[in-house]
Amino acid sequence: MTKERMDWTSTSIPFARNKPLKFMIFIFILFFGLMAISPTERSQWLADSLPLILVILILIFTYKWFRFSNLSYLLMLVFFCLHTYAAHYTYEGTPFDHWLKTLFHTRRSYYDRVVHFFFGLFFAFPFYEILKSKVKLHGIWSIALPVAVVLSFSALFEILEMSAALVAGSGGEAKFVGMQGDIFDTQKDMALGLLGGVVSMGILVWIIWKGDNAASVSD
Repeated sequence: MTKERMDWTSTSIPFARNKPLKFMIFIFILFFGLMAISPTERSQWLADSLPLILVILILIFTYKWFRFSNLSYLLMLVFFCLHTYAAHYTYEGTPFDHWLKTLFHTRRSYYDRVVHFFFGLFFAFPFYEILKSKVKLHGIWSIALPVAVVLSFSALFEILEMSAALVAGSGGEAKFVGMQGDIFDTQKDMALGLLGGVVSMGILVWIIWKGDNAASVSD
C-alpha cells in the first residue's frame, strides 16, 4: 500500500484506488439495509431516512467538485450509522434509552441529545476541510467558521423539525419535535451541536499545536 493511500487526511486519492472509502460505503449499505428491515414505525423511519439519503446524494454528485479526506468520510459514516440506528427504533425508543431508564430511572430519552452532540463533533472537521479548501480560510477563521456552520445546521434541523410537525398536523409535535416536556429542548439540542463543534476544533488545534512544537524541536 502506497503512502498516499495510507494518508487518511489526503483529499487527492482517486476513488478507483481508495479501498478504505469503498469499504466504508459497503459497511453503510449493509447497516442501512439491516436497519431498514421491520423498523419500529415505517412512516417515521421514512421521514428520518429521506434527509440522510439526500445528504448522501449530495456527497455523491459533488464528489468531482470536492473530495473529502477518508478521515472526514469515516466521521460522517459514524454519524450516519448513529442516525440510521435511531431511524430504525425512533429517537425516543432506542435500546440505549431503555438501558438508561432501567439503570438510572431517567424520565426522558437522551439518545437524540447524544446525536446532536456527535453531529457537531463529527461534522466540524469535514466543514473545516471544505472551508479551508474552497474558501481559502486561514488562522482563527478556519477554526471558528466550521463551528458556526455546525450551529447553523443545528438550527436548520430544528426548523425542519418544526415544519414537519406543522405539516403532520395533530400529534406532529410529539412525533417530530420530541420536546418530551422540556421547553428548552430546541435550545439544548443546538447547544450540544455547538459544544460538539467546539470540542472537535479544540482537538484539531491541539493536534496542530503539537505538530508545530514537534517540528520546532526537530529543527
